Formats: sequence, structure tokens, C-alpha cells
Amino acid sequence: MCPCCRRSSTKRPISDARAASQAQRAIEAPLALVKGAGDLATGVALSLHRAGFSVVMTELAQPIAIRLSVSFAQAIYEGSHEVEGIRGQRSDATGWPAVVKQGQVAIVVDPPAGILEHMSPAVVVDAIMAKRNRGTRRRDRSVVIALGPGFTAGAEVDAVIETERGHELGRIIREGEARVDTGVPGEIGGRSSDRVLRSPVDGRVSRAKDIGDMVQAGEVVMRVGDVPVRAPFDGCIRGLIHDGLTVASGMKIGDVDPRGQVRYTVTVSDKARAVGRAVLEAALTIGRERGLLHLAS
Repeated sequence: MCPCCRRSSTKRPISDARAASQAQRAIEAPLALVKGAGDLATGVALSLHRAGFSVVMTELAQPIAIRLSVSFAQAIYEGSHEVEGIRGQRSDATGWPAVVKQGQVAIVVDPPAGILEHMSPAVVVDAIMAKRNRGTRRRDRSVVIALGPGFTAGAEVDAVIETERGHELGRIIREGEARVDTGVPGEIGGRSSDRVLRSPVDGRVSRAKDIGDMVQAGEVVMRVGDVPVRAPFDGCIRGLIHDGLTVASGMKIGDVDPRGQVRYTVTVSDKARAVGRAVLEAALTIGRERGLLHLAS
């Protein structure tokens, strides 16, 4: 082969970032990146996905979500996980375009959301629920929304969604902050703080029950090391941290629902639905105002 032909037939390798960028351009739906894949983040992902967005989520390598049955974070452990008929698929920084083109939600292990450097989402949602801003900032070509306290709308992000249960739940804040976290869980079935299971010691979690199991007061739900964690009252296991994780003393590791409805464990909560729909409204409203999203007439 002559040198000229050899040069023309030799292709430079395409970088992972460039490959992902090229694949993104082949996706027709507007793209949304959701930081976090816990239960509230999953409510957000469901609302955006159902409205026609392609959704990518980022998570820890070992998610510490509690309501795993209704969290796409479970896909990190199992490879895939379905919530309310929508499937989440574990992917990576280059494979997510193929996942979303199949109509699924892509979940990528990427705690700092570095994937943002190689994608151009119309919407970015910080749903980590860290109660403080870990680096989320406004972007020229994205609507940036954050859940709960720790963010200032109009400065750090375009909008903040109120996550405290009550009259203000789901309110879209365009200027200012959400209410300060009280540290007191919202009331469900007449129970508040006592429905939350917390680790009594530092150690490794070993489940004795599964999400959806009915329990009686005093029954062992799990152990941390050799120390049992017991149900505080009769009810249904609503959430449990993933089996085998190492936790710190005082860390939230489970949730018992006094209403005793097993079906509540496989559908997103009223709170997650309200927050998800608020994110969708904020994304469409601000996106239209800024010319980033165009709604059909």
C-alpha cells in the first residue's frame, strides 16, 4: 500500500468523551442529568422520563439509599431495576447514550458527576439530598434545579424545590432557599422519628427481613455487627439499606411504615411524586423562558 493510501486508511482512535458526545447528538429527546438515584431522585427521573426526556443519573459505587425498591440506585447493585414500569440500567460514561436510546434510564457510578464535562443536558437536577451544595452551579445551556435546603435559587441554581412535607411541599423557589432541615422525619401514619431505624453501633449490616415484610414490635429487622435492630411497632418494612454495607453509629438504615400496606413499598411516595412533578414544571417553565426547551403548541 502506498504511503498516501496508508495515511488515508489509518484513523485516529476516538476518545471516550468524544464518542459519548457524538452518541448524544443522535438522541432526539432533550437530555436530563439527575445527580443521585435515591427515592426522591427516582421520583424526579420518572416525571422527566414520562414527559419525554432522556434521563441519566449519577450515584455512589455503594449507594446508601433506604427505599431501594423504589430507587434506581438499586441498579448499581443488581445491574438493572424497574420502578413503576420504567427500567433503570447501570451504565458507564460512554455507554449511557445506548441505554437511553432504548427508552431506559441510565445510572452511572460517578459521585462528582464528572460526566457533565462530556454532555450537554437541557436540565441538571441535584437530588443528592446532602443538605448542602457540593459543587452544583448554574450553566449557560442548562436549567439547573436543586432539591431541598443547601442551595440559593437565583444565585447558585435556577430553582430550588421545597422538600419538607406540608403545605409548601413541591413549591418552586426562584429566589432564595428552601426551609432549613429540621432533622425530624415527616409524619406517616401518625409516626415520625420513631419509624426510622438507626444503626446502634459502627459495623456491617446483616438483614433479617426484606423490604415489604410485615413485622411486629420488637421483632429483629437486621443486625449491625452482633447488635440487633428491632421494629419499634407493628408495621411493614418500607426501606432497608443494602445488605452487607458498613455503617456508622446513628446512621439511618431502615424505615417501618405503620400503615401496613405492602403496595406502598413498590410505588414512589406522595413526596417523591410531588417533588418530581415540581422539577418537571420548573424545567419546562425556565427552559421555555431561556429558549432551551420548546414546547409543542
